[in-house]
Amino acid sequence: MEEKVYRTMKSVGIGNLIFGILIILFGLASGIAVIVNGAKLLARKSDLTF
Repeated sequence: MEEKVYRTMKSVGIGNLIFGILIILFGLASGIAVIVNGAKLLARKSDLTF
């Protein structure tokens, strides 16, 4: 009986770890994309007139 509990806890722990790593990677990728787009806007600041 205890083995089933430990197996369940192990699989849930691994799933949470993978989910956390994916969230960190997605956050880094979106942060880099925002920085790159901001740099493009700053580089063309003189061309943008309203």
